[in-house]
Amino acid sequence: MSAKSPESLLLYLSEEQEQAIAELFDDLVRRGLPRQNQRPHITVTFAQSMAPEAVELAAELLPPLLPATFQRVGTVVFGTRSKQSIAWLLETTDEFEAAAREISAANPESRGARWIPHLTMGLRIPRDEVGRYIDVLDAATNEATRAAARSGGHLLKEFTAAQAAYWRPATEELRVL
Repeated sequence: MSAKSPESLLLYLSEEQEQAIAELFDDLVRRGLPRQNQRPHITVTFAQSMAPEAVELAAELLPPLLPATFQRVGTVVFGTRSKQSIAWLLETTDEFEAAAREISAANPESRGARWIPHLTMGLRIPRDEVGRYIDVLDAATNEATRAAARSGGHLLKEFTAAQAAYWRPATEELRVL
């Protein structure tokens, strides 16, 4: 993330799952899609300047809920401008969703007690490339899942949030919660 990126409360995946997604990102490049450089994560909330109350609430609520399991249930597109983001839509437990919504509500720059759990798979994709990106992502994911099923690797269907963190890109500070 660049220094212009907002501050974020994030959930990081296990190393094995991060590696599986990094390999998928590499495959997408081989298939002609733009390189994705972001560390795989699930965002709880973000703001240009995160309210300290939201950070402290996250430090209180999230660690007892970790590790948390998320199921991939679909693909979504975020954004209405010329560049959009493509993500895997995720579902988790009601308890985790309630905590995330409470943290989001404590962030004055958020949209209130709303949370759409997702794992971004494509950032800043030109609008006219979104359909192709989704098609290629689906094909690559299906192939990776079949290969993982044969070899005992990660199936890219279920993810484990292993760590919660507060990220401040302007100072490159990562505080594990």
